[in-house]
This record gives sequence, C-alpha cells and structure tokens, in this order.
Amino acid sequence: MTKKPMDTDKGNQGAPEPSRARPGVLQVSIKETAALYAAYMPFVDGGGLFVPTTRAAHMGDQLYLVMTLMDEPDKLPVTGTVIWITPPGTPGRQQGLGIQFARDAAGEAARTRIETLLGGALKSSRPTHTI
Repeated sequence: MTKKPMDTDKGNQGAPEPSRARPGVLQVSIKETAALYAAYMPFVDGGGLFVPTTRAAHMGDQLYLVMTLMDEPDKLPVTGTVIWITPPGTPGRQQGLGIQFARDAAGEAARTRIETLLGGALKSSRPTHTI
C-alpha cells in the first residue's frame, strides 16, 4: 500500500481544520416571535435558522444547535449545515450563520415546531436577517 504525502503547505501537519474536525455546538435562545420570524429561513429545503454569532465557520460545516424557543422548557437539539454566512461589517445585516436543518427526525421536529410557533406570521412580508 502506498501512502500519499501529507499536505503541509498550511503548516498544520495534516491535522484537520478545527471547524471541520467535529460538529461544533451553538446554543440558541429565541424569546420573541419577532426574533424567531427574523431568524427562520422557510425557503431552505427542510427549514433553517439564521444564528447571530461571531463564531468562525465555513460553508458546509456541520453544527449542532441546541435551541430554546420562547418560554418552552424543552430544548430542540438539531444538526445542521452552514449554508449562509453574513460576515462582520455587512451593511444593514447582522453577522451570523445560516444553518440548514438536517433531513432527519430532529430537523423535521425543529421545522414543525418553529412553523407552529410562527403560525400566520410566515406569510408576512417583513424583512428578516437573510432576505
């Protein structure tokens, strides 16, 4: 068996980048309907959430979200993929990450719960963090 030489041009001696080593965890707490509306991304297949954060990430990174919505005692754990990045200093936009929910039972439960909480607000034309 022939081994390929490790890519060391970045000085990392072949170690994975920290953001790609394993899914990071983001705690998200949304206490108001208006904030949930601004963060939710219904146009994303399976649903998604914009998370205001200064955390560095790359497109395609896997993250584990632990969401607390409104005054609900239960947290919603969901795995997702970074599909949107708003960098710092973007005029009129908050820095953060858009996370697409995984297409599994937890992702479906998160999408369903968010859409139930938002109800008729989903049809609103108010601006959000993403569009």
